[in-house]
Amino acid sequence: MGRYTGPRCKQCRREMTPLMLKGQRCLTDKCPIKGKKKYPPGPPRKRRAKLSDYAVQLREKQRIRRSYGLLEKQFKLLFQDALRMKGVTGDNLMALLERRLDNVVYRMGFASSRAQARQLVKHKHVMVSGRIVDIPSYRVVEGNDVAMRENFASNLMLEDSIKLAKAIDSIPGWLQVDFEKRSGKVVRMPLREDLTTNFNDQLVVELYSK
Repeated sequence: MGRYTGPRCKQCRREMTPLMLKGQRCLTDKCPIKGKKKYPPGPPRKRRAKLSDYAVQLREKQRIRRSYGLLEKQFKLLFQDALRMKGVTGDNLMALLERRLDNVVYRMGFASSRAQARQLVKHKHVMVSGRIVDIPSYRVVEGNDVAMRENFASNLMLEDSIKLAKAIDSIPGWLQVDFEKRSGKVVRMPLREDLTTNFNDQLVVELYSK
């Protein structure tokens, strides 16, 4: 499967917002958006045309998709699943994105970014309810226990991620985490208000409804 392997900061510059592709480092002063490169990649233009409604919708879709590290086909399939579910499609979409195993590992503080969390899952360092799961897109459900494997529990990278998670205290309310045991639990399904990032998912619904 193809995946973007270019500069992550370039994606942030394209959307002109920190996508947290490098974790909390995106919030530091080293972020190009906060420095000298306060413009999208490509040749500089003296004047940029006003974005059309379609362009605004497309940019928001790209911002959400890139934040969670999904390919276009993956994101569209996820939207189709959200469309078939009961309730508000936009809320369903964001809930499905949050329930991905790589995102859960990141939200629990066991990885400093979603890309790092995806790597931990694919390298079989993560267990769900007592069994190894190496599929980043695996959807957790209420009551699932998520834990790091015993042979990885003392890894320095994991310890650094946990220290950072403790410092910023950003564990969402739908997750319960025990840092000492390197484990956590899904206590309920994620809600729209649990998101800390201000995504406009309605624009994505309008884009795919055309």
